[in-house]
Amino acid sequence: MLHKDMNDLFTKDVLEDLLHSQLSNDFFEALYGDADEGAYNISLSFIDYDSGQKTLAFELQLHERPGKCLACNLTYGLPEVFSRHPLLNIKGMVEKIESLLGGEIQCISWELGTTQTPAASMHAIPLTIRLG
Repeated sequence: MLHKDMNDLFTKDVLEDLLHSQLSNDFFEALYGDADEGAYNISLSFIDYDSGQKTLAFELQLHERPGKCLACNLTYGLPEVFSRHPLLNIKGMVEKIESLLGGEIQCISWELGTTQTPAASMHAIPLTIRLG
């Protein structure tokens, strides 16, 4: 699959389908018993396809909610939590991404990287998918 094809494939609608906006509320409802206690909304962003390295790069973006504080100490431990949380189901998301590739390419592994802080009100957790 060509680089241009990957950019065309992972549209805003597809990314929303992979990680729907209601999931943030569901996550905080499960965690705290009240969705309003959550400090951020989680979204998925497509970053790049590296054909040489055979990787897809995404980000789980944590956007600060109005009136809440997106403190670094709350987000740095999240990659491990997100990687195994059944509600977020990163493994299932990767399987859906693989199905979007139409059987042309397999996802052989995935990993969540360290939390990044591109802005005070937005933190990002890299999701790298290795293709075979």
